Amino acid sequence: MKEIDAKAKNIRALLSGAKFGVDYYQRGYRWEEKHIAELLDDLSEQFLESYKPGDAPLAVKNYPHYFLGSIIISNKDGERFVIDGQQRLTSLTLLLIYLHGEIDDGQKAQIAPLIFSERYRKKSFNLDVPERTECMTALFAGKSFQESGDADESVKNVLQRYHDIAEHFPDELKNDALPFFVDWLMENVYLVEIAAYSDTDAYTIFETMNDRGLSLTPAEMLKGYLLANITDTGQRNSVSDEWNRQIARLRQLGKNEDAEAIKSWLRGQHAETIRERKKNAEPGDYDRIGTEFHRWIRDHDKRLGLTADDAFAKFIKHDFDFYGHWYRQLREYGESHSDALKAELETVYFNAQNNFTLQYPALLAALCTHDNDDVITRKLRVVAGYIDIMIARRFFNFKSISYSAMHYHIFQLVIMQIREKSTAQIADVLVKNLESDENNFATNTNFYLHGQNGPRVHGMLARMADFIEIGVGGASQYTTYMDKGISDPYEIEHIWGNKFDRHKDEFEHHTEFDAYRNRIGGLLLLPKSVNASLSDKPYEGNEPDKCKYEAYGGQNWLAKSLHENAYHNNPRFARFINDTGLPFSAHTEFKKVDLDARHELYRVLAEQIWNPQNLLRDAGISGDETA
Repeated sequence: MKEIDAKAKNIRALLSGAKFGVDYYQRGYRWEEKHIAELLDDLSEQFLESYKPGDAPLAVKNYPHYFLGSIIISNKDGERFVIDGQQRLTSLTLLLIYLHGEIDDGQKAQIAPLIFSERYRKKSFNLDVPERTECMTALFAGKSFQESGDADESVKNVLQRYHDIAEHFPDELKNDALPFFVDWLMENVYLVEIAAYSDTDAYTIFETMNDRGLSLTPAEMLKGYLLANITDTGQRNSVSDEWNRQIARLRQLGKNEDAEAIKSWLRGQHAETIRERKKNAEPGDYDRIGTEFHRWIRDHDKRLGLTADDAFAKFIKHDFDFYGHWYRQLREYGESHSDALKAELETVYFNAQNNFTLQYPALLAALCTHDNDDVITRKLRVVAGYIDIMIARRFFNFKSISYSAMHYHIFQLVIMQIREKSTAQIADVLVKNLESDENNFATNTNFYLHGQNGPRVHGMLARMADFIEIGVGGASQYTTYMDKGISDPYEIEHIWGNKFDRHKDEFEHHTEFDAYRNRIGGLLLLPKSVNASLSDKPYEGNEPDKCKYEAYGGQNWLAKSLHENAYHNNPRFARFINDTGLPFSAHTEFKKVDLDARHELYRVLAEQIWNPQNLLRDAGISGDETA
């Protein structure tokens, strides 16, 4: 093996003016939302341990350092190629791009050289992957980027993970704390760069670091502890077989799903404390289960009733079997809209599509091992419905649903409040939570589309359009509205074309027009081909084939309801309006007052789709009954 260099570098030293290539067989970017959430949680937790409002900028120098792992580089032909670590480097680059868009101009100049560099008067990203350049350039410029249906999978993932960063970035790091966090990230967060001078040597290092000395997982250590406390050989073998079968089934969902299932089960059923929201607070049950559930069970065996052979056996063959089974079912419902609909658990699917993984411990918290299937379904509908409403309300009020923003709420106001309760009691608790919630659809009268909430707005419009389609007797079209892989995927359509000149009679400035144009009442979902054909055509005009009004009449009911023909000879639509009381009306022209009317229609639509009284219906009790 030739010379090897290993140096600890902070992010500024590692990325400033650097250039890293990624070989074609290494270019896949596969991080998922949970990895982004974990990265942001780890960074924010470490930073907030030291940051205090009012600190001087130089105080950051004395904040603790954070080690983010290692990367392996192969130096060849005068270029550096990433052999291991491109997932982290890509994610760091996306985080830096996000921060560059949020920070003031002074720090922008510091961050920019960590993202791209200029050589021979040509700019390129420091992590140079050609197929991602167009997407990364748009993100850096703060522009929207619409990937095509056949786009490289990594490009799609890069775009989604960037949106995840925007969604999960902790509120505690914003405003006054943000410049301090940026300084800390650049100066105090370190990686070890291991550089070899041939691919062979680099891969040898990679294999040595990853293949030797394989350690037991927390799930395997938990298994060892539980089985060691069963003294009867026959019983221990039987329990071991059951454990292995359950673990194998869970791992079919994904590599680490056995651990995620155990965490969700223990947090939902047994956690009693959580870290307080103050500096230097001790981790509670909830936190320790997330990092070392095998040790937590050993430390709380008496509380869990683990005092004899039969208790340890029951913990696996009865409890783990029950909660492991339902975790697996819920995860499968989260992947398939049709399966979730058949099980009457479509809200589990919607929550999963919003990447709200906190739903799983909350859902398992509601269940008791003696519940029958009907009771289980009702409980799950109520809890998943509550989470669905809470997510929609927070979106509508521009509030985050990130793990860091929501885990305390889910633990304190859901898990601890619904455990060991009946379906009716659960519904009563959660409806009261929603009634006292400061976030609802009336608290924000100006919900609009902006550069970072496009996927969320698309999802809300899809739910609204689908609600109407089902209401008039059609089949659900939600997955069609959301599927970007079909030949003609649906896109967000602005009813007003981007033509300020047409609206000067109602708006003095372009910025005011832009803001109004992006309000949700001015948006629709249309197939990409229709969207492209309409482009910036006027809403109404003397030539029907050259205006949007006539084209909308042939689309889904959300768009069709703009046209006066929708209100003639359509008894199902008329009955739907009568039954719901929704303020639908035709708009032969679309002025400011018309957009206001549509905006109010959408708000009332949202209140009906995400209505707390639905939880009482799902619990099997009427709105005037008490739990």
